[in-house]
Amino acid sequence: MTSFTAFTTLPGPGPAEALATAMEAMDPAPAGIGCFEIEDGSGLWEVQGYFTAAPDAAQLALLSAGFGARAFAVSELPETDWVAHVQRELAPVEAGRFFLYGSHDAPRVPAGPGRIALLIEASMAFGTGHHGTTRGCLIALDRLAASGFRPARIIDVGCGTAVLAMAAARVWPAAAPVLASDIDPVAIEVAAANLAANRLDGAVRCIVATGLDHPETVAAAPFDLAFANILAAPLVALAPAMGRHLAPGGRVILSGLLCEQADAVLQAYRASGFTPESRDNLGEWATLTLVRGQ
Repeated sequence: MTSFTAFTTLPGPGPAEALATAMEAMDPAPAGIGCFEIEDGSGLWEVQGYFTAAPDAAQLALLSAGFGARAFAVSELPETDWVAHVQRELAPVEAGRFFLYGSHDAPRVPAGPGRIALLIEASMAFGTGHHGTTRGCLIALDRLAASGFRPARIIDVGCGTAVLAMAAARVWPAAAPVLASDIDPVAIEVAAANLAANRLDGAVRCIVATGLDHPETVAAAPFDLAFANILAAPLVALAPAMGRHLAPGGRVILSGLLCEQADAVLQAYRASGFTPESRDNLGEWATLTLVRGQ
């Protein structure tokens, strides 16, 4: 199937993240959106959308003008089995006790107690474990578990492939079913497939939801542990709701933010009743573990 890519550049993470969010409302909608800093010292960020049908030129022109970006460059991609290509390129990931692998690497799964292997196939949803943000969240989760923390109610906001929800369900099987939410229905489909592949269907409940605004989320609160591995701007916007939905003494693990964005995110969560417990920097990405005040 022929696919298309449309990319542009603009200065600053805030406008880039806002543009990436606005692209989700396009018709046809992009199958995937990337947003990252160009590492050349220019301060420019690239926003890129992947489409299974030719993107609407008028919509792209309005978006680029509205957010102060350069005109989108649209390219037609050759027909390629991208999943097979990615599977060949992705090696297993180790983060603390966790071993994340694709089915093509099943023979490399380590044996023995104390290791947790999770099968995560390459897909359209974010979260194979190779990105520093996902690894940072897994390392933070592992640290919490080693400290004796025992959450009973857990939520993974913006779950993508549900790797964090599955990791939590494996570490704390006595907890209530982990709630995993994502704004993207495709991500929820991918998450459900991963749950089945790892025999965790009953341990994680997946829902399509925006942030913490969903009846099941409200009914399940307050949570003892929450993950939110998204982007800095949505994390800041989510802070007041996190403050309302976390139990006193509960933890929230945040990532998807660059190291230079961590202080701004932390400030927003301090204002909502959280204090910092730990921080992990993996390359340019930061992961924050915060505690909800009493």
